[in-house]
Amino acid sequence: MQHSSAPETIEPDLCVIGAGSGGLSVAAAAASMGAPVVLIEKSAMGGDCLNYGCVPSKALIAAGHAAQAMRDCARFGIAAVEPQIDMANVRAHIRNTIKAIAPNDEVGRFSAMGVRVIRGHARFIAPDCVEADGFRIKARRFVIATGSRPAAPPIPGLESIAYLTNESIFDLEALPKRLGVIGGGPIGVELAQAFRRLGADVIVLEAGKILAREDEELANPLRNRLVREGVVLREDAHILRIEPRPDGARIVLGSEAEEQALDVSHVLVAAGRKPNVNELGLDLARIAHDDKGVHVDKSLRTSNRRVYAIGDVAGGAQFTHAANYHAGLVLRATLFRLPVRLRPDLIPRVTYTEPQIAVAGLSESQAREKHSRICIHRWPFSENDRARAEGRHEGHVKIVATPDGKILGAGIVGAHAGELIAAWQLAITKGLKLSDMASVVLPYPTLSEAAKRAAILHYSRKVSSPVLRSVLKFLRRFG
Repeated sequence: MQHSSAPETIEPDLCVIGAGSGGLSVAAAAASMGAPVVLIEKSAMGGDCLNYGCVPSKALIAAGHAAQAMRDCARFGIAAVEPQIDMANVRAHIRNTIKAIAPNDEVGRFSAMGVRVIRGHARFIAPDCVEADGFRIKARRFVIATGSRPAAPPIPGLESIAYLTNESIFDLEALPKRLGVIGGGPIGVELAQAFRRLGADVIVLEAGKILAREDEELANPLRNRLVREGVVLREDAHILRIEPRPDGARIVLGSEAEEQALDVSHVLVAAGRKPNVNELGLDLARIAHDDKGVHVDKSLRTSNRRVYAIGDVAGGAQFTHAANYHAGLVLRATLFRLPVRLRPDLIPRVTYTEPQIAVAGLSESQAREKHSRICIHRWPFSENDRARAEGRHEGHVKIVATPDGKILGAGIVGAHAGELIAAWQLAITKGLKLSDMASVVLPYPTLSEAAKRAAILHYSRKVSSPVLRSVLKFLRRFG
């Protein structure tokens, strides 16, 4: 009788499950410090961000931006033209962008660092042991970084059609004739605008308001821009069912008393994401979890003291930069045994549309819940010389602060908002005040001056106070 060989046991300091951005960051940093590391990944190295998310979507958005620039150049004295879109070449641009970045995440690079990479499905078989591809890994510490996947809303008939998600839409070689986007969050509106700019008819169906998480002051300029560009927005939309058709699908909206049918060639589901917690053997490892993710404390530690969870699977902000921030915290906790504390307020977010929306810290509504008194300061890009010169003057900067000038939050809607928010995120992280931002000397003309002008408003209003005017009058008299 033939017996299979026993699984090989590996005993590293650290075992990382998932080779997305967060898992790769942990593995690379730990290995560079001399820690023995095992990294387990069952599918593509680089995870969702490289293969299906941030990288391909921004490449597609760049193609859409280039097309729209051709239509909008008449204001600069250049003849506007309708671009000719070759979707196969757009797809090649997306693939080439991924290919150019992929070497940073390849197995060979991490093996050269000293990381032992195992390609297979990881599953806990005990609180201190994971099994994967014929190996048993008994590590001192484990990090779960398995990410998330697109969620499918419970719409009758959805399973009867070949709908698209962010994992499949970038493989399209032909432009959709009419794209129906289910979900008006950041992913939905980014892809809706990009495909519209590339020539597709696009309709966005959102059960509430698009970008419901964002301040209405920030979302409205984008809403108006989408409509001007021809994206059809159906907010407060109730989808009754979806029916397959030979040339696509029929989306039925309304109520039982009154129905409306929308025929589309393709359906993109962008209605949120689900953490990847299934089939990991979390119960055997005594790790508390639910459909929102793995339960973690403020140090990202799970109910099993050996195990941490980072990124999307930890149930918080679902951003690549959030996963990398988590990675830094876990490294300090696992390698140096330092106390760490997760601060969600240090994670900014950007919607990469045109205009972009970027947010750092608290929104106005969040600030009002936590503080008895706040100050709001705004500065429009229409009052910024660089924005005027470039013809990109829609949007504004909005700052939330305490009366004494402590910066609580910042929101920007406009050109390059994602770049401009960096200074405000630094200010919030370091506890700076509006006086610090107002005193910075900036080059002229730049868009960043709009943010500085918003900070200056805090003090220009105080200058007009009767008390200060009396002081100045006194000084003039005796100075």
